[in-house]
Amino acid sequence: MEPVDMTEMQPDKQEAVDVASWVSVCPGGLWRVQRNETHEWTQQISSNAADDASCLTNGCPKLGSLCRVKVQLKAQTDDSDGPPSTKENEKMAVTAATDLVPTPILRRQDAVLQVPLGDWTTLRLGEGQCDITEACLEGMRAGEKCEIQLIPIGTGPEASPHQPSYGDLPLVATVELQAFTPGKESWEMTPTERWEWVKLHKERGGGRFRSGDIWGATDSYSRALKLLIPLCGLVGEVEDTNCLEETHQIPSSDQLKIKKAELHSNLSLCQLKLNQPQRARDNAAKATQLEPGASKAWYRLGQACQKLNELDEAKEAFKKLLEIQPDLPAAVKALKEIMSREKERNVQLGLRLSKMFS
Repeated sequence: MEPVDMTEMQPDKQEAVDVASWVSVCPGGLWRVQRNETHEWTQQISSNAADDASCLTNGCPKLGSLCRVKVQLKAQTDDSDGPPSTKENEKMAVTAATDLVPTPILRRQDAVLQVPLGDWTTLRLGEGQCDITEACLEGMRAGEKCEIQLIPIGTGPEASPHQPSYGDLPLVATVELQAFTPGKESWEMTPTERWEWVKLHKERGGGRFRSGDIWGATDSYSRALKLLIPLCGLVGEVEDTNCLEETHQIPSSDQLKIKKAELHSNLSLCQLKLNQPQRARDNAAKATQLEPGASKAWYRLGQACQKLNELDEAKEAFKKLLEIQPDLPAAVKALKEIMSREKERNVQLGLRLSKMFS
C-alpha cells in the first residue's frame, strides 16, 4: 500500500477553520476533546497529479489506514516553530517512499495522549490504541494539522483520570497527519474482514482488563460490538439465501450470537468496575437474552440490580443462576444478602407505617 505523500508542497497554503468536540477514552478515564483547528494543506506536486488531487480532496483515513502522525504539546510546538531541519526532511522523504509500518506503543495508565510526543508515529486507524489521536485523524487529510484542548471529565471516583505529569490543565496539543495508506469503511468490508476486527478488539479488551486498564477494555469491547451487531444480521441473511461461500471463514449466526452475548457480558463487568450499574444491568440483560445459559451474565445482572437497589430483579437473576449452577457459593451468598436487606427494608417500612397510624 502506497501512503498519500505530502512531503513536496507548493508554497501557497489554503486554510480552513473548523471546530468540533467529543469525549475520548484514556486508560485513566474520560476526557473531553475540543478541536479548534486551522487546516493547513496544499496540493501535492506529483507525476500523477489527477490521482493525487482526488486523494487529497476526497480522501481521509479509514478503518485499517496506517497513519503517519506527529503529536506535540503546545509548549513543544511553540519551541519548535520554524522550517523543518534537513535531517527531518530526509526522514519524511524516506518514510513517504516506503510502506508505513505500525509503531509499537505501550499503553500507560498515567498518559493521556499515549503516543510518543514530538516524534513521527505510525498508527493503524481503528485499533483504539490512542483514542484521542485516532478521533482527530478520522476527519483529516494528508498534510493537515489541528490543535486540540483536553479536559478531564469527573464522573465519580472510579472515572477520575490520573493527573498527567507533563503540564497544567487543560492540555493543548497539535496533531499533524503527514501521510496515510488506504483503508475501508466498515460497510465496505467483507464479512471475514469484519470478523477479524471483532476478534482483534475482543482479544485486546481481555488483555487490557487483565492489566487493569478497565476504560481501555470497555472501549475495545464496545468497538467489537459495533462491528459485530451488523455482522450478525448480514450472516443471517446470507444463511437464509444459502450463499454460504460468502461466510465460510466465519462462525455461524448462532455462534456469532454467543460471541455477542459474551461481549455484552464482558462490557457489563467493566461497567460494574467503573461504578456504572445501570449500564452494567442493561448489557448483562442483553447477554442473558442472547444466551440464557450464560451464568456469568446472570451473576453480573444480579450484581448490577443489587447496586441499583432493585432487589426483586436481583433475586430473580441469582435464582436463575442457581438453576444453571446449583449450589454456586457466590449466588447462595448473594441471595442471603438480598434476603437480609429485604428483611431490614420491611422492618423499616413497618416502623414508618406504625408512626403514621399511631
